[in-house]
Amino acid sequence: MPDIKVIETRDGSSSLLIPEMNETYHSTHGAITESEYVFLKMGVDHFSETRPDQKEIEILEIGFGTGLNAWLTALAARQLKIKFTSIEKFPLEASLIDQLNYKEKKESEESKRIFEGIHSAEWEKECQITDEFHLTKIKTDINEFNPSAESFDLIYFDAFAPSKQPEMWSQEVLKKMYDLLKTGGVFVTYCAQGQFKRDLKAVGFVTEELEGPPGKKEMTRGTKLQPN
Repeated sequence: MPDIKVIETRDGSSSLLIPEMNETYHSTHGAITESEYVFLKMGVDHFSETRPDQKEIEILEIGFGTGLNAWLTALAARQLKIKFTSIEKFPLEASLIDQLNYKEKKESEESKRIFEGIHSAEWEKECQITDEFHLTKIKTDINEFNPSAESFDLIYFDAFAPSKQPEMWSQEVLKKMYDLLKTGGVFVTYCAQGQFKRDLKAVGFVTEELEGPPGKKEMTRGTKLQPN
């Protein structure tokens, strides 16, 4: 693993910086703010609004990272039952996780218990974190990850930026994401790069350019309207 440093983002929440890549795990304008907006509001909330009768949802996250997205999703799971699968090739050391201040930003014993449950959960095994939230963490990369087609309702695509990790944003990977979604499934990401959006359309997604979180003009959401 490269050298990683804990930093504080503009909303006061922690993120991680990889100096060697000059890349952060979250927006420097606010780690929690970005995650809640991109993945919860534009992902989970949007899916629930468009599918109000669906009470269970299967989410795939590309890039477990600090566990921030999983934690915030678990906190938001109330009327909706969520099965959350997250893949990560290089899990972070516990010493780094311990330095993150997320628990202090959601001041309740339940939020702390859920955060600790997410990080103590065994890898490669489905674990019940709350009554509404089940988590499966898989130590793998996108090329080795091969679940059944049409397994997920929603994908959180949270890889490093295309300029830092271009292989993650290839048409081949995006086609795999398309195939893994059920018909009507949704793909959300912070990225709004032009070539990426063209590639997303090329593999079959109907795309939307949405207002971005603080510090970003736009973000992208894709919907799969046709079956494989």
